[in-house]
Amino acid sequence: MPWQPTNKLEQERLEKLERIIARGIDPYPGRVKRTHTIVQAVSAFTASEPATPEGAEPVQLSGTPPENPINVTVCGRLKSMRGSGKVSFADIEDGTGRVQLFIKQDKVGDATYEMLKRDLDLGDFLQISGAMMRTRAGEISVQADELVLLSKAISPLPVVKEQEIEGQTVRYAAFKDVEERYRQRYVDLASNPEVRDLFRARARTVSAVRRFMDGEDFLEVETPILQPIYGGAAARPFTTFHNQLHQELYLRISFELYLKRLLVGGYDAVYEIGRDFRNEGVSFKHNPEFTQLEFYKAYIDYNGVMDLTERLVSSVAKDVTGSTTVHFRDHDIQLAAPWRRWRMRDAIRELAGIDYADYPTADALEAIMREKGHSVKPGQTWGKLVEELLGGIEGQLIQPTFIIDYPRDISPFAKRAPHDPLHVERFEFYIAGMEFGNAFTELNDPRDQEQRFLDMAQMYGEDAEDATPIDEDYLRAMRYGMPPNGGFGMGIDRLVMMLTNSDTIREVLLYPHLRKADNPTTAQDES
Repeated sequence: MPWQPTNKLEQERLEKLERIIARGIDPYPGRVKRTHTIVQAVSAFTASEPATPEGAEPVQLSGTPPENPINVTVCGRLKSMRGSGKVSFADIEDGTGRVQLFIKQDKVGDATYEMLKRDLDLGDFLQISGAMMRTRAGEISVQADELVLLSKAISPLPVVKEQEIEGQTVRYAAFKDVEERYRQRYVDLASNPEVRDLFRARARTVSAVRRFMDGEDFLEVETPILQPIYGGAAARPFTTFHNQLHQELYLRISFELYLKRLLVGGYDAVYEIGRDFRNEGVSFKHNPEFTQLEFYKAYIDYNGVMDLTERLVSSVAKDVTGSTTVHFRDHDIQLAAPWRRWRMRDAIRELAGIDYADYPTADALEAIMREKGHSVKPGQTWGKLVEELLGGIEGQLIQPTFIIDYPRDISPFAKRAPHDPLHVERFEFYIAGMEFGNAFTELNDPRDQEQRFLDMAQMYGEDAEDATPIDEDYLRAMRYGMPPNGGFGMGIDRLVMMLTNSDTIREVLLYPHLRKADNPTTAQDES
């Protein structure tokens, strides 16, 4: 059934659309004649204005175009309209900025002016041709000689209210329902320029990461999203089926095992920026699909990866924000090196009051955790209990901190720490109480790796969420010889959260996953 108006405003706009068509005007023409973006038009005009000599009185504004006018054709969305009689003012906005229109009936003609006053609405897209000028009030404007409707908006955008407070323009968001903002991101972007600015910052962040990695002589590569065996992380995958191949496939949860195969193949340093997919809970920092940076570099260990991480994050922050100090989650974060490097055992002992090395079995560690007031899910492995202890203190890790040396049984791809059978050379880094990335001195002994796979399978069981399936082809690759290397993974979305001071990952994703609109009882967030 064809769409029908849902409210009076949409019905009125449909009636206007019909009147426009009745005049013989195409409300959605197929050709546009733009000569300048709005920023280009304004810049060209200001560059043409004569400079006022120092100490001289400003030139009296006439409200008419100069003798040698800058003629432009600009396009954009109608954002405001005012005036009466035979003169109107309006503002249009394109992707670069906003400019005022000065529209006189005797310039554009009676029919066009009538359409403007009677049948155009905020949200419509217009093409305006005319000369650049300053009004008597000093505002740079386009004096319209021609006005063309490019697209009639049937549904009205939310009204965004603005108020001047102590010389600052304060905008009040149009959406009261935050989830509706995410659901109708196109309306959110059209209504709120600050949201458009946030996603420009996201694009700059990705570009800055890529420049840094390229500058460090890494090779950018692409690995499969559909994988016959998932691996490289502890997460439940999304599953699909290839009809032609009669094969079950998984959306990747990590790039790791495919990237490390390339080190076997002869590359010294590779990276990928792309999407991962994990079929697990959502929260302010989790989304089922997210953007990840992973890199692997031969002939360095996790200490070298820590050095790279410090330089990467501080360099990107400098590129995107202009500073290595950012404000995030009510803290001023100093991203310049050096960052604190803190052994996990020492951090947990100091902040949680438990030296887990004194409790070498899962039963003993679970008992002391309960004694200390921790709520513990029964039946967890020793390493998982240690990880739970870490989760209890991460909120105290405000300034950038590397937590290093993790339990072996939750780190199947990391090399053992020298002379320490309990731990491996792994780190995660935390900022403002939130984990941002994970890295290892990568395991390159195929026999040790195979035993880790077998140990994990026995420890977690086939149906466990954190099960790590045995990847025989990866083991085959390792047997050809893998150089010593360090590897790293970081969530790009969380990095953007920090650089834009955003409270939730959904603010920095153009299209976050949401519950069904008709199912409000579905849980949206998990802590």
